[in-house]
Amino acid sequence: MRMAKRHAIIKKLPTVETLGCVSVTCCDKTGTLTKNEMTVTAVVTSELYHAEVSGVGYGEPGQVCIIEPGNNSQQMNSVMCVLEAGCVCNNADIVNDQLRGQPTEGALIAAARKLDMHAVRERYTRLQEIPFSSEQMFMAVKCLPKFGLGTEKYFVKGALEIVLPKCTKYSYHGSPVLLSKETSAQFMKEAHYMGRKGLRVLAFASGCSLDDLMYLGMVGILDPPRSGVAEAIQTLSGSGVSVKMLTGDSEDTACAIASRLGLYAVGSVSLSGEKMDCMSDEELSRIINSVSVFYRVGPGHKLRIVKALQRNGEIVGMTGDGVNDGVALKKADIGIAMGKAGTDVCKEAADMILVNDDFFTIMAAIEEGKGIFYNIRNFVRFQLSTSIAALSLVALSTFMHIPNPLNAMQILWINIIMDGPPAQSLGVEPVDHDVLKQPPRNVKEPMITRDLIINVIMSALIIITGTMWIFRREMSDMMVTRRDTTMTFTCFVFFDMFNALSCRSQTKSIFTIGLCSNRMFLIAVTGSVIGQLLVIYFAPLQRIFQTEALPLSDILMLVGLTSSVFVVAEIKKFIERAI
Repeated sequence: MRMAKRHAIIKKLPTVETLGCVSVTCCDKTGTLTKNEMTVTAVVTSELYHAEVSGVGYGEPGQVCIIEPGNNSQQMNSVMCVLEAGCVCNNADIVNDQLRGQPTEGALIAAARKLDMHAVRERYTRLQEIPFSSEQMFMAVKCLPKFGLGTEKYFVKGALEIVLPKCTKYSYHGSPVLLSKETSAQFMKEAHYMGRKGLRVLAFASGCSLDDLMYLGMVGILDPPRSGVAEAIQTLSGSGVSVKMLTGDSEDTACAIASRLGLYAVGSVSLSGEKMDCMSDEELSRIINSVSVFYRVGPGHKLRIVKALQRNGEIVGMTGDGVNDGVALKKADIGIAMGKAGTDVCKEAADMILVNDDFFTIMAAIEEGKGIFYNIRNFVRFQLSTSIAALSLVALSTFMHIPNPLNAMQILWINIIMDGPPAQSLGVEPVDHDVLKQPPRNVKEPMITRDLIINVIMSALIIITGTMWIFRREMSDMMVTRRDTTMTFTCFVFFDMFNALSCRSQTKSIFTIGLCSNRMFLIAVTGSVIGQLLVIYFAPLQRIFQTEALPLSDILMLVGLTSSVFVVAEIKKFIERAI
């Protein structure tokens, strides 16, 4: 429930434990690290006219302004040719300022509307569509003009390095001009320039054949990083979790966005899907830990990335949203599907679903995963120390041939009523945010560690020693009376309460985490203490548990004695923090 409130839906319970072990998180850029709120901010035509587009969002007003001086009408016609191709080769629509379809395509529609280019698609009859895929990196539609004597032609949009090789000419004020290597290089230079500013670059072309297209121009689309993502990445990196960015964008765009997020700096390594295809699995495994940005990658590359990291002993979390991402999500130790943009196939294959598609939620889930594991460990510590103490009391009295300090009803009360609620409340202890700073837990690390055993034995010895001392002190006449068992019984219960208090954190003082920070624990301990007082002072319960009323001085003495288990634990934590 706590994870669901933080927008992470866990499908499988073992996933919670694995979250604390994640050492590498591979994240899609679009929608997870960025907002997926696309806006066209720049247009570069085939004549190399530059236009700036203002206005953010799908319903905001804006303008398209030509930067270069000259024949503005002629230049604007070239810009409109680019945006026309973007609208025709498009499946999105904007209705009442709300997008229906993909954000990238919505950005193209919004840009065209700023030039009053409405219903551009209505001018054509679509005959065929080649849908976009991350493998081919382009989309094409075959259309026939509804008006005039026009012939069938293709409109194509996609990555510049994919679209440009399909072009044999480029448009110069509507007339085809042979495309030379020098001109192609100039177009690539413009794309690199936009990419270095963090813009996603889309190129456009049209023609009668997919192998004989005319280049029209390109647009730069802004997709700003999500707020808080850079800080979340820094926090995860500080705790030993490596974050790798995966995207279908160009290297320039990917590295520019990654640098803003703190994932890429001078000397960092980026790797393309094309280069991965030329590598063997062994070669990929050797370099993959040093790579922070993967660009121009598809679902098949994601699977190879997961396998390579796992061969290096990493526990991998992988995000995905497409149908083809399912295999990689299934292979990853933690498959993370997008709740908004993810397909049903993707969600079915995943272990965890991000309701809001936000990277910050991944960090929150890892934090919760680590916190839950530490809470389980605290629960185990409390239960073991209490159970060992109770068993040891019975065993010692048997071996020493002295009466049992606790009767059957009292032992039952301790096990069910006294241990239960405090132990349960330890399991819902609020996550200590410092837990996130801990390195990923080794998946082979056992629940019961050396430190846990030391803490259990230390607490159990204090409880046993204190309880036996009270019992022997009260039984000085060698007769076991109701007062003797009541004192011993109450002593053990109070030891339990103070022991539970010390088990709330393995390293921090109770005064640091706050006495009231776990409301459930406060209710459980208060209820247990009230229950114990009823057993001592309420006549019907006195008969059942063979107890009698104790004076206030005895209660205060028992509180002082039993608090020793808490005081010793606090001193031990202080010494360990100082060291």
